[in-house]
Amino acid sequence: MATNLVQEGCYVPLAAPYAVASGGGALVGSLFGVAVTALANGEVGTFGLQGVRTLPKATGASTGGSQGAKAYWNNTNKNVTASASGNGLIGAFLNTCADGDATCVVVLNGVTV
Repeated sequence: MATNLVQEGCYVPLAAPYAVASGGGALVGSLFGVAVTALANGEVGTFGLQGVRTLPKATGASTGGSQGAKAYWNNTNKNVTASASGNGLIGAFLNTCADGDATCVVVLNGVTV
């Protein structure tokens, strides 16, 4: 049996890059996670890198996506969008969401690309 496994990786400790509410998304380098508890800027806490999460979504033209479409994190506005321009890929939309929807459900991939 391999002895180099550190942990499963679904939940990991990370330093919050800004104040994050419980359930809020954060981009830490190339890792995208959802805070398990509220964290102050720089505070180390547990982030979920995988799973299916409801997250805030940008509203407006071309921000919604169809089921299975790529979901991107806008780190300036701290929300999900279907627009790739200047944003990091964090997963895919589980359900279709309209441009006017304030939230969306995303299957996370744990990293941004």
